[in-house]
Amino acid sequence: MCGISGIIADFENSKLIEVVHKMTDRLAHRGPNAEGFYVDENIAFGHRRLSIIDLSDESNQPFIDNTGRYIIVFNGEIYNYKEIKLLLTDYNFRTEGDTEVILAAYIKWGELCLDHLNGMFAFSIWDKNENKLFIARDRLGVKPFYYFHNADFFAFSSEIRSLLSSTLIERKVNFEAIKDFLTYSSVSAPNTIIKNIFQLMPGECGILIDGKLEKKYYWQIEKNYVGTVPDNYEIIKKDIKNLLTASVERRLISDVPLGAFLSGGIDSSSIVALMAEVSSNPVNTFSIVFNERMYDESKYSQIIAKKFNTKHTSILLKPEDFLKILPEALKAMDTPTGDGINTYLVSKLTKNAGITVALSGLGGDELFAGYPLFDQWKSVNNFNFFWKLPKSLRLLVGNAIEAGLNDNKVGRIKEMLSVEDFNFSSVYPVLRKLIISEDINKIFKPDNFEFNIIENILSERLNDIKKLPFYSQVSVGELLSYTLNTLLKDTDQMSMASALEIREPFFDYKLVEYVMQVPDKYKFRKYKKSLLVESLSTLLPSEIVHRPKMGFVFPWDVWMKNELKDFCEDKIYRLAKSSIFESSQIIKIWEDFLAGNKRVLWSYVWQLVVLENWLLENDIQD
Repeated sequence: MCGISGIIADFENSKLIEVVHKMTDRLAHRGPNAEGFYVDENIAFGHRRLSIIDLSDESNQPFIDNTGRYIIVFNGEIYNYKEIKLLLTDYNFRTEGDTEVILAAYIKWGELCLDHLNGMFAFSIWDKNENKLFIARDRLGVKPFYYFHNADFFAFSSEIRSLLSSTLIERKVNFEAIKDFLTYSSVSAPNTIIKNIFQLMPGECGILIDGKLEKKYYWQIEKNYVGTVPDNYEIIKKDIKNLLTASVERRLISDVPLGAFLSGGIDSSSIVALMAEVSSNPVNTFSIVFNERMYDESKYSQIIAKKFNTKHTSILLKPEDFLKILPEALKAMDTPTGDGINTYLVSKLTKNAGITVALSGLGGDELFAGYPLFDQWKSVNNFNFFWKLPKSLRLLVGNAIEAGLNDNKVGRIKEMLSVEDFNFSSVYPVLRKLIISEDINKIFKPDNFEFNIIENILSERLNDIKKLPFYSQVSVGELLSYTLNTLLKDTDQMSMASALEIREPFFDYKLVEYVMQVPDKYKFRKYKKSLLVESLSTLLPSEIVHRPKMGFVFPWDVWMKNELKDFCEDKIYRLAKSSIFESSQIIKIWEDFLAGNKRVLWSYVWQLVVLENWLLENDIQD
């Protein structure tokens, strides 16, 4: 796990060196163990290393092959690198790590090397003989790849702020992304918060030659199938257990201390249970605990820790500790997020406990229909006849509902009723919105346009998505929106702020491909995620399976009106002065929140605060 950066430009070597050093220095927190550079005519690579596999200096990057023709910078882990290495008998390896395996695989198979890689990754390979750059991002988008491209140069990095540190890119806000952020609490790939900085999409690769970048998908979740899944519940359960076990086992490879997050929920408990099953040593587990019973999950994490004899560490967190750490958590944001503080906190405390790699239960809800959204989409489809009515009639129904109720959900229902065509690409983005368009548009100047990038992406893939079961359709939507743009982005930026590597076994692409084809009737037979639970047989105690879902939350509503009031108010009034917002509407949101208006959610206000704080911290222009 590391930080990568690079630039391809017709600059003097001295300028290339200056630029790549600035970018790489900005990534120091991601890789405290080593730094390295490669500079040649028209190209410079930089690397910061967090040593995980093969801790020797021989595996430092940028890494050059035996002939001196190919150079790689790589961020991530290839979990099956030892199996791939056995296929590369014609290459003379100098290291025991996965970086050299990627390079050797590329030399042998070209871009088809990606078909062999199972892991989380973002990398660039320079072919010195052909002056060709090959770039790629992993299938699920676990690792980020940001880039800027114009007529003068191509630059890439693991972080947006690293690219901005080059001083070559204008610090101009992307208005389209601002609307996206306030609607969904994150910016949707391939966009970023900065104008003209983009991301590679999950499963995407590209080739840069003579300043021209050509990208393509080598894997797409809605297209890649493993064959027909048998219509047999017992076989499906067995297959899922085997695939998830193999995924966990692959993610235990490490030359540094390794542990797991354990909340005591179904997902994290499943991962810890399988770790204990395949590991010869006791598993190191970590939980955040609270004195306040309404937030504390220690009862459940202790049940799992005792059952599987883990080396368990409970870390007590007091409200005053959280508020004290908040400023540094905000500074750690590479891109604004309304939902990343918790990840920063857990990662920092786990790293301080001596762990460098931690497994997470992230992904269980997305694959096994754990969110209410899954049932909402299926319920909407049960009224298919209604969606065939003219839009004007549907709007009348929406107006009637709005007149009778005063609730946040009403606006979302009304917006859903107003879609032109009823299909997944038009309805899912509405179901996923945190703030509806009507409320978002009130705070922006009226000359701004309307665009929903999630709807656009899903529309392009709709023909293939429609072939999947209803629950799997929602999984695709989640993995291409909320999971990618919020959960995985927060996991990366907030964990790497403390140089902690997080691995997500539920996001093994082989498991994902299989579960995408499982019929709906098997995903929710008795209770939510029963397929996952029953696939693990008796591993999970009933107290865990049927416990109330708590989530990792804090009393933000109270804090923002008390301890954080001055901080929030300062940012709100600063944001109100921006040229893109209606000043009076921004201030009204704050005043309504303080007055206790239940339609003004604390999360909406907090997003405005975080946005302004990030723009200010990074000197971003309107």
